[in-house]
Amino acid sequence: MLDRIPNDWADALGDRLSAADLDTVERFVEAERAAAAGSPDDDVYPPEGSVYRALELTPFDSVRAVVLGQDPYHEPGQAEGLAFSVHNGRWPPSLANIVRELRSDLGLAMPASGSLEPWARHGVLLLNTVLTVRRGSANSHSGHGWEPLTTAIVDTVAARERPVAFLLWGKPAQARGAAIDRDRHVVVESAHPSPLSAYRGFLGSRPFSRANDGLMERGAAPIDWSL
Repeated sequence: MLDRIPNDWADALGDRLSAADLDTVERFVEAERAAAAGSPDDDVYPPEGSVYRALELTPFDSVRAVVLGQDPYHEPGQAEGLAFSVHNGRWPPSLANIVRELRSDLGLAMPASGSLEPWARHGVLLLNTVLTVRRGSANSHSGHGWEPLTTAIVDTVAARERPVAFLLWGKPAQARGAAIDRDRHVVVESAHPSPLSAYRGFLGSRPFSRANDGLMERGAAPIDWSL
């Protein structure tokens, strides 16, 4: 599975990760997909070719911000390999709240779709801490080996000298960002955008303008958050 990671990311990760580190999760996901073959009620998301899409769309050298999610959407037709993003269909509630806050914070127009791909191409790494999930079962693939990889990715980005904005929504994301140098980088923390917590600190938190303000204070250019 390590050979599926884009070369620039594999080089950047270096000795933080080895093929052996991914052996457990590779065998687990292969078994999950094999069990789901021919059974649409037990799919694994996102599709195999989209698992590393966040890394493919946002090369290591272009990362200017990190949005850290939990695991992929677990309903059909939603997960596409980018945290919080969907290409088609109904927007999940978390995404709807993110767009609501984006418009309130920056005054941007309502996007035509729920795809956050423009952010990825603007240097925003849309990374989930777990990269696969079983249909209808949130967190079903947590604790099976993805976390060492995604922790290594966050640590590798945080080790850079150039300022990066880390948007950490919810306690799990904040726990993973606890060791980030907050003098060098911008760390914006708030509640998670899910319906269970959005009204307890996400809505009104202005994460996008705060990220840009912090970057500019450190001499870096602001991010284009338009969709």
